[in-house]
Amino acid sequence: MSSFSVSIPGVEEGRRAERYWLHALLLILTLVTTSAVGTRLSANFAANRPAYLEDDLYGAALSAVHSFADPAAIIAGLPFSLTLLTILLAHEMGHYIACVYYRIDASLPYFLPAPTLIGTLGAFIRIRSAITSKKQLFDVGIAGPIAGFIFVIPALAIGLAYSKVIPGIASQGDIVFATPWILRLLEMVIFPGVSPADIYLHPIARAAWVGVFATALNLLPIGQLDGGHILYSFIGERHKILSRIFVAMLVPLGIFFSYSWLLWAVLLFFFGMRHPRIYDGAKMDTARTKLGWLALLIFVLSFMVAPIGTNG
Repeated sequence: MSSFSVSIPGVEEGRRAERYWLHALLLILTLVTTSAVGTRLSANFAANRPAYLEDDLYGAALSAVHSFADPAAIIAGLPFSLTLLTILLAHEMGHYIACVYYRIDASLPYFLPAPTLIGTLGAFIRIRSAITSKKQLFDVGIAGPIAGFIFVIPALAIGLAYSKVIPGIASQGDIVFATPWILRLLEMVIFPGVSPADIYLHPIARAAWVGVFATALNLLPIGQLDGGHILYSFIGERHKILSRIFVAMLVPLGIFFSYSWLLWAVLLFFFGMRHPRIYDGAKMDTARTKLGWLALLIFVLSFMVAPIGTNG
């Protein structure tokens, strides 16, 4: 769920004409695919069935096809899809608005529809001109996670308010979702004394969970992820060494906790490590240092050692 990428100088330069039709088309397609998933989640929630069953990916694909013939079919999936797209849009617009402030040439968000368990591969913006200072890089990098997290918290709270208690529901499905600290803290307020394994998340809360996971991924201090940009702002070229160390740390996580980390380690190592140089020796001021610590706190509250697992 890449957030934004920076063009390498000499590879892509100059202001490009915005293709608004493409942004709109991808957004509409992503609304359809995420709503199809949301329709399945809503039906399972209403019937007290586990959120994800073995045939749900196939069923969601069929729902997406039916949605083109009968748009009314996607209405039940809108609580999930609109929540998720709002969080993703807030994140990307945080980056975009920071770029506008610094007059950095950046695209509007591209959404990525996909036949996945959430109906999308996320969203990203493309930065097409050079970022000339660490201050700019930091502000653009951190604006996305903070903006997205501002929307995640109320979405989690509202979703939990509509959630329900069903003993052992978390262990009944084919897929098991971990509980990040931010979700657990809100659960203790709304469902005091109830085990996370007994709380059946409403589709709105499920979409917010995806937003939390996306935030944690983007804040990994690696390469061109948001966390990598923030790290580069503080330590400059030492970022390259630390990025490799953090990628290496994903390997034992993948071996012992969740195989998905191995996939992320490979993808990041081969496609996400290269970071354009910024020739700026300035250090971050006190305010940005505090925001850096805030980003670390958000990462800790969002990160899950084994975010997704399977039963059996």
